[in-house]
Amino acid sequence: MGCEAPVPPSVLFKGETMGTSYHVTLSSIVSASDSELLQKDIDQLLLDINQSFSTYIKSSEISELNRYTGSEGQTKSKEFISLLDEALRISHITQGAYDITIGPLVNLWGFGPEFKADDVPSSVEITKALEKVGHKNIVINRNTNQVKKLNPDIYLDFSSIAKGYGVDKVAELVESNGFTDYMVEIGGEMRVRGVNPQGNHWRVAVEKPDASTRSIYKIINVTNIAIATSGDYRNFFEIGGVKFSHTIDPNTGRPVQHNLASVTVLDKNSMTADAWATAFMVLGSKKGYDLAMENNLAVLFLIQEGDSIKDMATPRFEAIIKEQAL
Repeated sequence: MGCEAPVPPSVLFKGETMGTSYHVTLSSIVSASDSELLQKDIDQLLLDINQSFSTYIKSSEISELNRYTGSEGQTKSKEFISLLDEALRISHITQGAYDITIGPLVNLWGFGPEFKADDVPSSVEITKALEKVGHKNIVINRNTNQVKKLNPDIYLDFSSIAKGYGVDKVAELVESNGFTDYMVEIGGEMRVRGVNPQGNHWRVAVEKPDASTRSIYKIINVTNIAIATSGDYRNFFEIGGVKFSHTIDPNTGRPVQHNLASVTVLDKNSMTADAWATAFMVLGSKKGYDLAMENNLAVLFLIQEGDSIKDMATPRFEAIIKEQAL
């Protein structure tokens, strides 16, 4: 025992949220009483976020707006407006490839709250669902914090951005308590700052996009940044030898058909990285790479070529990894 290296100080907080799990690692010594208080604060914060953004909670802000069919605007919290504003910004930049009103199509294809993808919808069904989709039908009055639906059938779903938002808010909570070395992760989306318990930059694994097994494709060393990954290699169904991805193109109403297997985005905010990752999975590697270059984004694309994986990173991604490879 005396010959073993001392274990670096660290503390782990964990729990369940947003239909997945969360983990918070602090590279610090924390007293038992402070640890207990911070765990309670994290859990309460995530409960509050769910109360705003969860479509599973009937009394949530988003559920109330989804049920509303009137022509007037509904007043929402500043947090709700902030998240919606960022989602609409990315929807505009991607020309609708990213769209938080895609819920009716996701449900139609069986990838909604109760996974039941076992049949291919008809063209008529897809056309009807498309009539209920469109981010341009959402209008925000930032002076009054009101949200108006120009189409009463519009149904919002923040699942493509809420986990990232939760990561950002937990990170802010951790920092407000004086901690500067941490990793916050919710359902695979994360944000890191400072150093890990060993005193180095955080080591983050990019998973190999393989449905049959879990393995690491690449390890990146990063700090003071958010990371989000999206892929279609686990959530899909197959009929007659045809694979149908859970990534739905809001413009066609159908699952995407391309060879982009997964995408990893680096950004200062997890919320923004989360939304961009979804957008790039819709766009595919060619259009996605071009748009990432136009906006100077840090993105790693993993592309399926037969039985092998090819990677393609933007210069911004490569520069960040090079700068932080300590």
